[in-house]
Amino acid sequence: MLPHPGELLHFSEDPSIRDFDPHVAATAQQPEAYVWTVDALNSPCYWFPRQCPRVCSWDASPEAGVPRVHTIEEAWLPTLRATTLYAYRFDAADFEPFGERPHAFVATHAVSPLGPPEQVGDLVDLHAEHGIELRVLPELVDHFTEVRERGQEFSGIRMGNAGIGPDGPFPTRR
Repeated sequence: MLPHPGELLHFSEDPSIRDFDPHVAATAQQPEAYVWTVDALNSPCYWFPRQCPRVCSWDASPEAGVPRVHTIEEAWLPTLRATTLYAYRFDAADFEPFGERPHAFVATHAVSPLGPPEQVGDLVDLHAEHGIELRVLPELVDHFTEVRERGQEFSGIRMGNAGIGPDGPFPTRR
């Protein structure tokens, strides 16, 4: 599920949102209220349950031949398989790039989707259809460190939930 030309996407597990009002996200690092969307490059980073920690990495130059890799913790795999995700399409003209190296696009005013939300489909299959390797590891923290040290493009999302599965903290390992 990628945006069409001139569009941006917002992913949600809630199919009943009619209008999007700017708000300060619980995980925000800035005080401004926004409506958040993503482009085609960053959309695959949101093909997950909202609270699922994940590390997405890729090489910015396609000629390098390095595949895009998304990694989650094994405790989240059943939730990934069971989650129904929806994509809302928006006119890109209503949004501005966020940050020096934009990873998202924001609006500071209320916006309405271009139409009803679209069900994204099987999230594991979606990765395969787009040639994205989906890795499942016992834990993410060491992997996240390795990805950052490699110098590839990356996104670590909901990393505050790493080590905490959908049913609570992981048991202590010996």
